[in-house]
Amino acid sequence: MELAYIPSPSHGVVYLGPIPLRGYAFCIIIGVFVAVWLGNKRWIARGGRAGTVADIAVWAVPFGLVGGRLYHVITDYELYFGDGRDWVDAFKVWQGGLGIWGAIALGALGAWIGARRRGVPMPAYADAVAPGIAFAQAIGRWGNWFNQELYGRETHVPWALHITSSTDGRVPGYYHPTFLYESLWCVGVALLVIWADRRFKLGHGRAFALYVAAYCVGRGWIEYMRVDDAHHILGLRLNDWTALLVFLLAVAYIWVSSKKRPGREAEVEPGAAAAGEPTGTGAEADAGDGEADGAAGGEVSPASAADAKNPDGARPDAEGAGRTESTDAQDADPKDGVGLKDGAGSAKQG
Repeated sequence: MELAYIPSPSHGVVYLGPIPLRGYAFCIIIGVFVAVWLGNKRWIARGGRAGTVADIAVWAVPFGLVGGRLYHVITDYELYFGDGRDWVDAFKVWQGGLGIWGAIALGALGAWIGARRRGVPMPAYADAVAPGIAFAQAIGRWGNWFNQELYGRETHVPWALHITSSTDGRVPGYYHPTFLYESLWCVGVALLVIWADRRFKLGHGRAFALYVAAYCVGRGWIEYMRVDDAHHILGLRLNDWTALLVFLLAVAYIWVSSKKRPGREAEVEPGAAAAGEPTGTGAEADAGDGEADGAAGGEVSPASAADAKNPDGARPDAEGAGRTESTDAQDADPKDGVGLKDGAGSAKQG
């Protein structure tokens, strides 16, 4: 008997009358809310409007759920279409089975549709929500704990996961809690992206690409520890090959993007600043307020205009110029047009 271990819940669902409350679904819902909340804060900090992230998430989340389920069903089709299987089970998302690769791919398509409708650049939106997606994954992985799934090889470490269910081919025992390893890894990925984004001012989709690359590194070694059935290619699980391919694509994108489009977007949502939304840092906001005040005034004071024309501080004396004009006009011969022109020139200069 193990002296220390992580217990598994005896039930993954609690009934509130006839309504089932499933732990797996709650973890996904909480993760979505965290991703939208953090993404909204980061979007506003980059100069976007409040609420844009949520509006686009209305497209991204359903697409992501469908994509995640499709990837799982396609790569594990024998669970639903083999002998003695019921294909209807393919629609029972609450029983577990969402592939992150399909969720990100189809979720990105939904986000692109939403971003296009809002008129915002997709790469900037992806950068804003990247850490939130990683946190959402970290929370969502605890749904696997409720379902007693996603565990690794048998072990006797103090943090071993105690599996008690014997359904669907499970063998009760103590196993590596790979769901926990991935959850902690995703938290680390989110913190890495936040730090790198602040340190290097990542833009044009590079923060999102960093999230993808960092996640793939962790998914590779965690996937290698799992013991559930999976398709193998040249001795490696299918998801290991997928992680390797996606990692290389993400790194290539970071390198190419940094060469072609260095820096960060100057504007992420057209019209956000004009609409009075809080944008950017405090210094940027102050500078924007100053420009807005000047434009709203409709005129520039003579002193400001003189300062602009005379950066060294030498401001022409308006009264002196006026006296000079008067004197010149009195001394000038009325028949001499040159004197009048000189006086007019002095008035304009004053």
